[in-house]
Amino acid sequence: MAAAALIARLNAHMESMYAEGTVDEDTFEELREDGTAAEVARQFIEDAYEILHDIDTLMEEPVVDFDEVEALTQQLMECTSSVGAQQVNLACMHFGNFYAIRCKEGCLVSLALVRNEFLIVRHELEIMMELEEQIAACGPNS
Repeated sequence: MAAAALIARLNAHMESMYAEGTVDEDTFEELREDGTAAEVARQFIEDAYEILHDIDTLMEEPVVDFDEVEALTQQLMECTSSVGAQQVNLACMHFGNFYAIRCKEGCLVSLALVRNEFLIVRHELEIMMELEEQIAACGPNS
């Protein structure tokens, strides 16, 4: 596919991500202008995945350390701000309502929402990075 068509697909994808609230336009456009969007997106994906795994591990314990869950969730919320993943952040706040009252069952249900929102953002960012790689592979003169 020609670079121009790939660029058009990337721009349409980005507009869709902004319109759907997958990432915050102002935050992410700043990253794109700085040329760090793909790098920050990769780091977000890695960090958020690891944090979610750690939260899952804690939630599997017979006695949950809710203070540690809270600390990890705060890390996840900081991580989401790097790409402006607002829906993940909102899901984390909902999750926080349950760990605040030490309700394991509520935590498990709302953690599924956090994970789902993360997977949506990850998928959309991966599409963006793939399109950017395809555009780069076309070369500077395309």
